[in-house]
Parts: sequence; structure tokens; C-alpha cells
Amino acid sequence: MEKTYVIKGEPSSEWVLVDANGQGIGRLATQIANYLMGKHKPDFTPGVKMGDYVVVVNAAHLAIPPKKMTTKFYYRHSGYPGGLTETSLKDMMRTYPDRVIRSAVWGMLPHNSHGRALMTRLKIYAENEHPHEAQCPKRVN
Repeated sequence: MEKTYVIKGEPSSEWVLVDANGQGIGRLATQIANYLMGKHKPDFTPGVKMGDYVVVVNAAHLAIPPKKMTTKFYYRHSGYPGGLTETSLKDMMRTYPDRVIRSAVWGMLPHNSHGRALMTRLKIYAENEHPHEAQCPKRVN
């Protein structure tokens, strides 16, 4: 029987800068989710908040096929009868491009309190400017 590896001490976190310019949603979200969970580290332990803080810039410049812009919809419900609202990807990219990436990354994280805690480490900005220069984020591909 194998023993479960558990990290000793306090896990270290870094700041990572990801440029979303010209990238697809799925592959970008997978990369971001791996950095948030810490799967890129050799001492990865599931259930431990050991991932990095991720800053995503240029969220408004994703490479999305034109057909997907009209066929993909995001749904939300107010809780009242008939309260279902749908928003197309085209409208979402025009108004809130950060929510497109946030929704894709949330789908790849655990849907529990651990996943919600990891989502607080994700910072998304529509353009190239961000207020996290003091943290010296490391640029990744």
C-alpha cells in the first residue's frame, strides 16, 4: 500500500502573468487551472492551497471561431419562475470578457470550498494593464 504524500511546512506561492492574446479559451483555461491548483510543482498535494496567483491580461483578445461566437450561450437564473437569462458569447466578450475566462477556469476546478478559495487567486483584465506590478509576476507562455 502506498503512502499519501503530504507537503511539510507552508507551501510557497508565486505570481504568474498569462497573456491571453490570440489563445483559445479551453487550452488557456487548462493552463490557468493547473497554475492555480499547483499541479506544475513537484510537491503537489491535492486539497492544499499551494498554487500560484495568476494574472491574466488581454482577455478581450481571445482567438474564438466566428461560429462559436453565435452558438455558445451562458445561462443564469434569477431564482424566480421564468427567470432564465441567456447571453451569447459575442455579447459576453463585448461587455465582460473577463467572465468568459473565469467561467471556463471555474469549470476545471473542484466545485467546493477549495475551488472557491482558488478562484480568489485569479485576476483577469481585459487589456494589457494590470495593478499587480509590485508583485513582480513571472511571465509564462
